[in-house]
Amino acid sequence: MPGAVVIGVGSMVGAGVFSALGLAAAQAGGLLMAALLVAGVTACLNAISTAQLAAVHPTSGGAYTFGRRQLGEWAGFVAGWGFVTGKSASIAAMAYTVGLYVVPGTDWTARWVAIAAVVLLTGVNLLGITRTVQVTVAILVPVVLILALVIVAGLASGPDAGSPAPPAGSAAPVEPSAFGVLQASGLLFFAFAGYARIATMGEEVRDPRRTIPRAVLGALAFTLVLYGLLAWSLTRVLGTDGLAASEAPVRDAVGVLFGTDWLWLAVAGAALASLGSLLNLVAGISRTGLAMAREGDLPRPLARVSTRTSVPWVAQLTAAAVVIILLLTADVLTVVGFSSFGVLVYYAVSNLAAFTLTERVVRSPRWLNLTGAVLCLVLAFTLPAMSVLVMLAVFAVGLLGRLIVLRVRA
Repeated sequence: MPGAVVIGVGSMVGAGVFSALGLAAAQAGGLLMAALLVAGVTACLNAISTAQLAAVHPTSGGAYTFGRRQLGEWAGFVAGWGFVTGKSASIAAMAYTVGLYVVPGTDWTARWVAIAAVVLLTGVNLLGITRTVQVTVAILVPVVLILALVIVAGLASGPDAGSPAPPAGSAAPVEPSAFGVLQASGLLFFAFAGYARIATMGEEVRDPRRTIPRAVLGALAFTLVLYGLLAWSLTRVLGTDGLAASEAPVRDAVGVLFGTDWLWLAVAGAALASLGSLLNLVAGISRTGLAMAREGDLPRPLARVSTRTSVPWVAQLTAAAVVIILLLTADVLTVVGFSSFGVLVYYAVSNLAAFTLTERVVRSPRWLNLTGAVLCLVLAFTLPAMSVLVMLAVFAVGLLGRLIVLRVRA
């Protein structure tokens, strides 16, 4: 179980924690902690459903497999398509974030650094799950230590002590509203979604009925406490308006607390966190692609698995190629909202699938599953309008493509 927990925490404590809190504060204002609570509650409900399903269906594929077996082929396809497309956008954005931190201000150099990161971590994943856990530990430990340092120093300081004024020309202070809280929660949920990676490991862990539920809930609990303490600390150090105006709140907090000579600490933490997320997202997408290929919803060659490492190497290489194309052809930082929408739809299907289970490995009332599905859809459709519209078009393309394929095969 420790390895599965590490994979889950390593997937969640990624680039999002270094940027999502500022984005959420810009939407929720002084109600940031309320937005974090809504995102955390949604994540907890999803985690319960994911743990129930992964224990009953211990196979690669996550909610794609769950939806397909519990709700039917089309529901499974919606979940799988949302995961594959949404997480591909996430990988591209996180890889590009690595490039921007390492070589700021040089767009094309940053893109090539991002591509190098994708190639490197794809190679690590191809070595198998044991090597993946080892590298995740090496990345996760310094990131958590850096965040813990910021948390302790920030909470030890007085409220707003030394907090900088918002940058000139920044937006006016946000007027808190219920809609702003929901939109902020949708953005924050992006940072909580890593426990889906654990659900795709059903064929790679011992005793999945016992291991997966505990790993999912343990990883989420650790991450939720960490994010809550960090949000509290950043608000004390930067102030609500300063946090909302900051594109890199952890970096700005380090500058206030320790001085500009220590900014490299935040840069190193953000780069390592991004690499850790990439390491696990690449593996998660490939395993969902494996499950979809086995059922014919994606090209069947993607189902080829290495006899030595049990890794779906064709799906792994294909996912890396798609991300590289995105890095070469698009400004991937603008599609982070697309990822949030896709992942929330993925979990909505997962909650509905858990509602239909007759075997309840994790004891909980069924109404929690329905509540989780409703929350996911509410957060998805309160995201920025462009993100919603583009992802609806992506889902339409996927569904139409599957319909055409089925007609041709028939």
